[in-house]
Amino acid sequence: MEAHGAKGFTILGFPCNQFGKQEPGTNDEIKEFVKQYNVSFPLFDKINVNGPRAHPLFKWLKAKLPGTLGTKGVKWNFTKFLINKKGIPVGRYGPPTEPKDIEEDILKLLAE
Repeated sequence: MEAHGAKGFTILGFPCNQFGKQEPGTNDEIKEFVKQYNVSFPLFDKINVNGPRAHPLFKWLKAKLPGTLGTKGVKWNFTKFLINKKGIPVGRYGPPTEPKDIEEDILKLLAE
């Protein structure tokens, strides 16, 4: 996916500890941990994506693209949102969806 960066595509990562406490560390510890996966995309500070303390970005994303059966929350880590060049959310993909599986959708948006 990062190969499409020259075309204007960027992945943004938002760690969250609301799912099985999978991100218990500090922001610095999380950034150190992901180095083993050669993460080169921007990784933001840990946030909440659900509940009353959800980050405004995720409140907005969930309002624009509700989950399966209209659920308003994010069910698990690695939920992906695809946003077009105009800043409009156009796709939501569950955790089992691999990034390579949405490459066709990404390429369509980059061609617009």
